[in-house]
Amino acid sequence: MRIVVNRLKDSPDLVEKVDVVVIGAGIVGSSTAYELARKGLSVALIEKGIVAGEQSGRNWGWVRAQNRDLHELPLAMYSMRRWGELDEEIGADLGFRRSGCLYVTRDPAELARWEAWNAKARAMGFRNESLTQAQAQERMKGSTTRWAGGLWSPTDGRAEPGMAAPAIAAGAQALGAFLYQNCAVRGLDIANGEVQGVWTERGLIRCDAAVLAGGAWSSRFLRRHGIDLPVANIEGTALRTTPAPEVVEAGCVTGAGYALRRRLDGGYTISVPGHGVVNLAPQGIRYAAKFREMMKAKIAKKLKYKLSSRFFNGPDAWGSWDFDKISPFEKIRIMDPAPQQDLVDEAIRALVADFPIFKGIGVAGAWAGLIDTSPDLVPVVGNPSEIRGLTVATGFSGHGFALGPGAGRLASELATNDTPFVEIDAYRVNRFTDGSAIKRPDMM
Repeated sequence: MRIVVNRLKDSPDLVEKVDVVVIGAGIVGSSTAYELARKGLSVALIEKGIVAGEQSGRNWGWVRAQNRDLHELPLAMYSMRRWGELDEEIGADLGFRRSGCLYVTRDPAELARWEAWNAKARAMGFRNESLTQAQAQERMKGSTTRWAGGLWSPTDGRAEPGMAAPAIAAGAQALGAFLYQNCAVRGLDIANGEVQGVWTERGLIRCDAAVLAGGAWSSRFLRRHGIDLPVANIEGTALRTTPAPEVVEAGCVTGAGYALRRRLDGGYTISVPGHGVVNLAPQGIRYAAKFREMMKAKIAKKLKYKLSSRFFNGPDAWGSWDFDKISPFEKIRIMDPAPQQDLVDEAIRALVADFPIFKGIGVAGAWAGLIDTSPDLVPVVGNPSEIRGLTVATGFSGHGFALGPGAGRLASELATNDTPFVEIDAYRVNRFTDGSAIKRPDMM
């Protein structure tokens, strides 16, 4: 595995019955289990691999509300508040630092789009600072680029992917939640259209409700139960550098062709924004028409397409399985795709071109992960009409790490029939299959 995450111990014995089973122990599933345990409910958090082994341990580590899709903004603002509370509440370091988020651009048209977003966001209670050309240059000291302006959000921050989800899952355990890793959920036990339990590779756990937070694997899991969820799994590449000077007073920076986060180990996590690989596979072919609006947006120009073994295996493949036999989730415990070397090289090139001080910086490691991407880039959090007692929380489109705490609260409320704390219509599961128009994605 190309990443390092904090490891947790499992609960000793498979529990027979709980109130809620959470499937998937990434940041969203761990946060959901934690919120359910805070309510005093019995909960089992089940993971086919290890906590944060896939995208929750592979993302950039950005924690921001700035430049979110406006549908996400209430969830993002709440999550930012919770990120600031969780260290003390759980009694563990998530690696979160409220060190600010800086966007700069050379393009006046892009700056105008940001300003238009700002006007709408301010009406929703969000506050950040628009930067003039001189202010952007001042914040980007040492940069050789002439900036048109930028955005600065001092309340946004960064966190360590290898620390955050494990700390939250451990917090759930401390409140009585059960944790089972290397234990795949093969499917749901359903009677009269309602969840009665989940079938794991170790046996049945009875429950009153289940939450599916399976990331890239969620769509394949749901298809086994007759539910269509159009999702594209995009391979994103990132890298970490050797220790290097701190040149910008911001935890996260989007510059000219690179995204940068300061790490606690003294290096940086770097990526090329928006670029990735789509593997051509049955899932993508089936749902291609749902991504028509995305293909018209600028994000499509940054993607590459290829054939791989995932055509026959993995989260994008087709086919069914029996719950008393080995499932696809056991065949691949942890998706660990190879990083794109050209993106690693390009990220370093773009950074050094902007900041000559980084010339000679080393690459300490690189990795890739699958980003579960919805057709409109808005999360899927809701209750599918086909199965009562099931809540789905997936399709976060690369935003799940930052939104994790808020998504966990929302999923816990939906699983227990509590009133949601945010408006959920834009997140509903069936919006891609009920005839509704799919909106053009806003890629910030």
